[in-house]
Amino acid sequence: MKISTKGRYVLRMLLDLSEHKGEGYVALKDIAKRQGISKKYLEQIIPLLNNADMLVASRGYQGGYMLAKDPSMYTVGDILRITEGSIAPVSCLEGNNSTCEREGQCMTLYVWQGLDKVISEYLDSITLQDILDKHRKEFIFDFSI
Repeated sequence: MKISTKGRYVLRMLLDLSEHKGEGYVALKDIAKRQGISKKYLEQIIPLLNNADMLVASRGYQGGYMLAKDPSMYTVGDILRITEGSIAPVSCLEGNNSTCEREGQCMTLYVWQGLDKVISEYLDSITLQDILDKHRKEFIFDFSI
């Protein structure tokens, strides 16, 4: 499994919105500038997040975006499933009803199922809030010396 630029950028964008959640709607141009991501690229990935009900949008002079829920409600696994479509390590495990024509004789199936379980459990255990908390803790620690 390799996470695409889209997956990485969406995660950075949502973390930026998490950091600025108390400031109301955040303009896309501000996110783009802080994150070093093209505003045009962010505009292309916004529909994915809107369709998944992850964002609240406001148009106009004070318009922008904010998270629809608290950062603790967004897992990295959910975010990557929205952007990547699947986080399965092999194609035969993609989708809900994934079956392989070789399932009965596949000696390695349990390896891929185990890897899929580990990846999913790990990514589903980390929220945006967890990432913010870890970053703040490390940032404070670095400057306390």
